[in-house]
Amino acid sequence: MPYIHEHPDWPKLRWDDARLLPLLADVRHRQGRLLGRMEGLGLRLRSEATLTTLTADVIKSSAIEGEILDPVQVRSSLARRLGFDFGGQVPAGQEVEGVVEMMLDATQKYDQPLTAERLFAWHAALFPTGRSGLRRITVGAWRPADIGPMQVVSGPIGRERIHFEAPAADRLDREVALFLKWFNADDDLDPVLKSGLAHFWFVTIHPFEDGNGRISRALADLALARAEGMVERYYSLSAQIESEKKSYYLYLEQSHSGGVDITAWLEWFLGCLGRAVAGATDALAAILLKARTWERINQHTSVNDRQRKVINRLLDGFEGKLSTSKYARLAQCSPDTALRDIHHLMTQGILIQSEGGGRNTRYHLVTPGPPA
Repeated sequence: MPYIHEHPDWPKLRWDDARLLPLLADVRHRQGRLLGRMEGLGLRLRSEATLTTLTADVIKSSAIEGEILDPVQVRSSLARRLGFDFGGQVPAGQEVEGVVEMMLDATQKYDQPLTAERLFAWHAALFPTGRSGLRRITVGAWRPADIGPMQVVSGPIGRERIHFEAPAADRLDREVALFLKWFNADDDLDPVLKSGLAHFWFVTIHPFEDGNGRISRALADLALARAEGMVERYYSLSAQIESEKKSYYLYLEQSHSGGVDITAWLEWFLGCLGRAVAGATDALAAILLKARTWERINQHTSVNDRQRKVINRLLDGFEGKLSTSKYARLAQCSPDTALRDIHHLMTQGILIQSEGGGRNTRYHLVTPGPPA
């Protein structure tokens, strides 16, 4: 059976609107609810949510290809590039910096045209040493003909599974030109649907020696940013794909055999995207808990700058239990002032005393339950 790019109608992809419209409507509804909820947060909390989401996106997109990145380095690199004063100051390696650079270019500059030069820059950022592992590859250019047929595989070395074979290298200039013209066109196609189409089309072409999967997911994120018209990211498509990696490759493989109808792939893609949006609440649980905690505090009392600083440290994952001496060090105040601050927070129901007493007295934060 011929591959999809060998079909005489390629690349005129087709799909069944009747089967996709309910899924598309559900995704749009979930996106609207999530964005509405996030708009109610302060700027700093929205920035934390974006940083958390982009960190997951970078890490999980690489994990799909078997590349394991250091989460601390990724978060630190993102925070520095986005100008956030939180996220850490850990130096990041070339590999981390390159993936982060590509992802931010896709999501923060979504309104700029997609060009071959831009794709070449992404590819060069992914492979700063000119190597994929120990193997030297062609970087910042389409794959050459002398490497032979490009097979799309997954799985560990020695147990790879071949999913399909990409078009020959001598077709790439024309294939990519058609893709870029379509991607940049101002058409009536819903940009969420366009995200799934762009991912599939680019993976089919597979124009680079390596990195095509990560670039295709960056293109999907670019299209989703266009769909929402905003640079903030509150859900990670790549994280959801990584958790459903087996079915991801299965639907890609099945859709590359036979005709140009890719309804099944788009159904899976929209379902996966819907699950990514739905799961964002869990992924951002700590940030949303912080928002609910401060909402409750601000409704019933006022706190001074010292108290606010300590409460935020507790919400950020402070290790161990709070004591008067720890409070004094965090707030940079005297033990007497720390004790007065703590007693005030206890009377307001913000802190509660743990078991024990005397010099071993410890306190913990009272946090609100989940929203109704």
